[in-house]
Amino acid sequence: MAVHYKDYYESLGVPRTASADEIKKSFRKLAREFHPDVAKDKKKAEERFKEINEAYEVLSDPDKRKKYDELGAHWKSGSEFHPPPGFGGQGGGPTFRGGRAGAEEFHFGGTGFSDFFEQMFGARMRGGGFSPRGGYSPEELAERGADIEGDIMVTLEEAARGSVRTVNVTHGDRRESHQVKIPPGIAEGQKLRLTGRGESGSGGGDNGDLYLRVRLAKHPDFEVDGHNLLYELELAPWEAVLGAEISVPTLNGRVNIKIPAGTASGQKLRVRGRGLGKDGDLFVVTKIVVPNKISEAQKKLWQQLAHESQFKPRLEDK
Repeated sequence: MAVHYKDYYESLGVPRTASADEIKKSFRKLAREFHPDVAKDKKKAEERFKEINEAYEVLSDPDKRKKYDELGAHWKSGSEFHPPPGFGGQGGGPTFRGGRAGAEEFHFGGTGFSDFFEQMFGARMRGGGFSPRGGYSPEELAERGADIEGDIMVTLEEAARGSVRTVNVTHGDRRESHQVKIPPGIAEGQKLRLTGRGESGSGGGDNGDLYLRVRLAKHPDFEVDGHNLLYELELAPWEAVLGAEISVPTLNGRVNIKIPAGTASGQKLRVRGRGLGKDGDLFVVTKIVVPNKISEAQKKLWQQLAHESQFKPRLEDK
């Protein structure tokens, strides 16, 4: 099946030579702009947010990016993408039950990922098996349908609160819709199992199962650590020294936190219950930043502070 090629570099607005930092910076800027929670046109923003996330999912992963870049001349031949021979298989593209006549490709809808992504990095099948029914001759052995695996993009908001998604699976001329329950606290890489929703069995054998592997959507503000969220909070030097009360974002509104006097860069402050699910917390990680431009008057104040302070940050000076 031919699918339309996705230019992930164009999606993020970066050149193919972009560094990892440049890719991350561009993603964060675009993700803030098109996050459905803040955009006016939520439907259009949601589609763009998924596109940006898919691009970042690939380009932020060195192995995926290398595989994507190896397409080389294949993507330049036209707007439709035909996987090169042997391009599928484990970890990349739909695979089929070895040797079975009439094996079908499986394609997903509603997962948040494009057909192009599924061809390259997503859908796969695991072989079925035989189960005896009746006699013992090969003709009387039933064959279990193969399990199907695909990826589903889950936003952090969904992972925190839970949700129900409609996922479409097309194989051959058959299209099925399934309601997929995403429980609160779902983790990256966790698999959601839909029993009996895989490939059909033959000879009276059981159907295979459908597994959807969770890929947590990247967020412009938060990093994920298990069920916890990490948020980097930039502090001015005087806020770290004197203490402050600062508003920080969470997945369900902002909260005020107190910055203790004498807070160091890299210190973690916990906000309980604001992570993913009931077991997750939000950790605010402090980062002290300094102004890169100051006036002459401000420079004199810093010089006065340096002259009067007895603080010695280096061990050899203590």
